[in-house]
Amino acid sequence: MTTPILSLQNVEKRFGKNHVLRGVTLDVAPGQSLVVIGGSGSGKSVMLKSALGLMTPDSGQILFNGEDVTQAKGKTRARMRERVGMLFQSGALFDSLTVWENVAFRLVNSGVVSRAKAKDRAIETLSKVRLGADVADLYPAEISGGMQKRVSLARSIISKPDLIFFDEPTTGLDPITADAINDLIIEQVRGLGAATVSITHDMASARKIADEVAMLFEGKIIWRGKASEVEDSGNAYVDQFVHGRAEGPIQPAL
Repeated sequence: MTTPILSLQNVEKRFGKNHVLRGVTLDVAPGQSLVVIGGSGSGKSVMLKSALGLMTPDSGQILFNGEDVTQAKGKTRARMRERVGMLFQSGALFDSLTVWENVAFRLVNSGVVSRAKAKDRAIETLSKVRLGADVADLYPAEISGGMQKRVSLARSIISKPDLIFFDEPTTGLDPITADAINDLIIEQVRGLGAATVSITHDMASARKIADEVAMLFEGKIIWRGKASEVEDSGNAYVDQFVHGRAEGPIQPAL
């Protein structure tokens, strides 16, 4: 059997009395696109940060390509992050850096690639997300929100990672721009052959980019299946969330 590129095994995380993750178990195969859905406060962001190593679980294991990285630091953690890309919810572009410097941030700061070569790589990668060389020397404040999201996508793929995390990739975008971003995600991820883990509230995005969908509720994965099955999951929680109903087992967070 193929070793999962990412495996969370019974991961738990508390913040004081707030028990956020309550035994999350999740595998992601190489090249697979997994979308994790769930309401606000369900633990999606904490799960993502734990998988990235930005938070350390209280218990459980996190494996990257079969290697235990739960407590990893230093060179072990650096080796993992070299193979991982990330698109943040807000884009998280550096306002003081130009577009190309944002895209090539990892290359420039690695010290391995010259600034000139890094800029060439950045411009090449920008073209993959339908942005021309004319935006390379602009600053994030000088481009639209949709363009900023594409710059963030370019930054996440420039190092040709094996695994990419997407945190609410279409948040704040109008439906047409959001759909264009979804198309770019599919195109670029397939081109790389990378695995992806996305967290989102946007069911249109989830249906489009996912091979499989999992639902996180009260810190646990309560359902997982093919994206084509999410409309008829047989799970009352998934059904309520997918169809956006106020009535059901999930109580609205008012």
